[in-house]
Amino acid sequence: METKITEYRKKVKLTQQNLADLADVSRQTIISLEQGKYNPSLELAYKISKILKAKKIEDIFLLE
Repeated sequence: METKITEYRKKVKLTQQNLADLADVSRQTIISLEQGKYNPSLELAYKISKILKAKKIEDIFLLE
């Protein structure tokens, strides 16, 4: 799965650790998500989309 987490995270000026803390996951989870090595649960995808101020989940997570 391709994601735009890094792009959106930088727009709202969050570090990987900041995002991890807000989403209640580890920094390693954020790294794996950004690299496309981990598919999030629907709940986590929703949380991250809200934290990053995306209008919808599909703005952040792109299904191929």
